Amino acid sequence: MSPQPIQHYINGQRFAGESGQAQDVFNPATGRVTGRVALASHADVDSAVAAAKAAFPAWAEVPPIRRARVLFKFLELLNAHKDELAEAITREHGKVFTDAQGEVARGIDIVEFACGIPQLLKGDYTEQVSTGIDNWTTRQPLGVVAGITPFNFPAMVPMWMFPLAIAAGNTFILKPSPLDPSASLLMADLFQQAGLPAGVFNVVQGDKDSVEALLDHPDVRALSFVGSTPIANLIYERGARHGKRIQALGGAKNHMVVMPDANLDKAVDALIGAAYGSAGERCMAISVAVLVGDVADKLVPRLAEQAKALTIKNGLALDAEMGPIVTAHAHRRITGYIEKGVEEDAELVVDGRDFDAAVTGDGCAEGFWMGGTLFDHVTPEMTIYQEEIFGPVLVCVRVPDIATAIQLIDDHEFGNGASCFTESGSVAREFGRRIQVGMVGINVPIPVPMAWHGFGGWKRSMFGDTHAYGEEGVRFYTKQKSIMQRWSSSIEHGAEFAMPTAK
Repeated sequence: MSPQPIQHYINGQRFAGESGQAQDVFNPATGRVTGRVALASHADVDSAVAAAKAAFPAWAEVPPIRRARVLFKFLELLNAHKDELAEAITREHGKVFTDAQGEVARGIDIVEFACGIPQLLKGDYTEQVSTGIDNWTTRQPLGVVAGITPFNFPAMVPMWMFPLAIAAGNTFILKPSPLDPSASLLMADLFQQAGLPAGVFNVVQGDKDSVEALLDHPDVRALSFVGSTPIANLIYERGARHGKRIQALGGAKNHMVVMPDANLDKAVDALIGAAYGSAGERCMAISVAVLVGDVADKLVPRLAEQAKALTIKNGLALDAEMGPIVTAHAHRRITGYIEKGVEEDAELVVDGRDFDAAVTGDGCAEGFWMGGTLFDHVTPEMTIYQEEIFGPVLVCVRVPDIATAIQLIDDHEFGNGASCFTESGSVAREFGRRIQVGMVGINVPIPVPMAWHGFGGWKRSMFGDTHAYGEEGVRFYTKQKSIMQRWSSSIEHGAEFAMPTAK
């Protein structure tokens, strides 16, 4: 079977683009090419921006309740096609089908939240701020906005962005990862079926060139990005130079502290799922286990046993617990980190490089397979502790007490998420208050906030002033306007030269 063309979606239509350039899309379970995704030229980006700009005035004038009705219809269609969307994610990303279903469900949560846009856009009103004068605020859309999204959540992360942006009255351009681009077109088709006018939602497939074109385009007012920290930093700085509002979420090194009083059975289960789920290719994956006191001697052997017992196979198999790595390049990068850990004298307890891809069956031996890796006796100066590996590698750091654990986490350059497993209320409270990260879990290994709370880290895990989705997402995609009003009957005669004050 020849690879399927994967195109752009501009002004309500699939579009091959003018560049003539394309990139292979792989099924990571088999290593086979399944599609060819178009790579946008600057002219293609210009076409998308022009379509979005033309559609903006009419869409911004649609009353919020009517925009919400389109979102409700989109929500209905998403629920009807959620398994189709999840299957497309599994085939191009590799994550297991149940995990892909969970990703779609979390994206649907944001759409549900965006359906409440009439309430979310309500401003404040103060009668009689001064004699005869009333003052109120409104929130109005920005115009054309864009989102650049990563490979690891090809449906959920775009839905962190475009439902709220569009509900608020903006028009949107999505630039998804070229590694798993099909989900973006499925969502575009469903939005069109929901009655969204042409040009309000556009998809530009592409690579670095399309990102730069969006960052530099004068008609793109705001841009949201999720990816690695070095790129997030560059995007924030370049976008800001061009006068754009930027929200750039970067990398992570998420820690999970296990206290001596924790329920160790549940702590082991939590670490295994949070470290090896989605092959560790999550920005909220737990990649560091911080083991307090004598916990390590009890926990590490059990972690090793479960890491070796992971059911690793094609994600479409319903009993799969972990699928393949997304690309051959990512596989080599993760392998390099494992080699570096050994070189720096960390104790390699379980070596994921030993995984035999032949056991996956179903013609998957040529896929990008790796088992779970576990290191113990890792120290803070080691590369595998300092850098984000973004793969199925869990490192264990031993500390004597909770104070040392908190200091360890606070000293790291990333501040995305951290968890603490304990039965002590005082430890939990102190951890939650003192830890310098944006998202905290107490006996919750992956504390991804729900749709109405907002997602984002601290330190070098995020660049920009507002977190993704939730009420902060509404603020990111809108601008506040303050209106003061009075009528001639209350205006005194004569010019006033002093600063106006409340009277």
